[in-house]
Amino acid sequence: MTKEQLAEKLDGREYLREITKDEEEQAKQAGLVVVFGYSDDNVELRGAIDDEIGAYNGTTITVDQEGIVPSWERLIETEVYEAEFEKYFRRKQHAKEIKAVWNYELDKFAWTFETPIPHATFAIQEDGVNYCQGIVFSLADIGAN
Repeated sequence: MTKEQLAEKLDGREYLREITKDEEEQAKQAGLVVVFGYSDDNVELRGAIDDEIGAYNGTTITVDQEGIVPSWERLIETEVYEAEFEKYFRRKQHAKEIKAVWNYELDKFAWTFETPIPHATFAIQEDGVNYCQGIVFSLADIGAN
């Protein structure tokens, strides 16, 4: 399955029915990540990365082939060893950012995503109105660590 095929399959789904467990597993096996907004304060990642990020008013998520790269602030809040700092800087070298944009204007998608990662888009509806323009990307397109 390609990112384009999965995005086409998800296009037009209803909010809260964005992706099935079976589709999440297929995406994982194909190395694909599905990103979409949830409510007004979360971003969901499903497939090869399975996580959620608090994103009230939008946020930026940094990802690499291992998953979500923790923020520097989060890293220094914990008691970590020098090896963790080295791993962080190694991961950041190849990581890419995904900007989650929250939009309050009624005539636009509430959630959109901006990233340099090659991706395909799909629309999520809520009661027949565009709610989220999600993305599907391949971990292989991020770059090697």
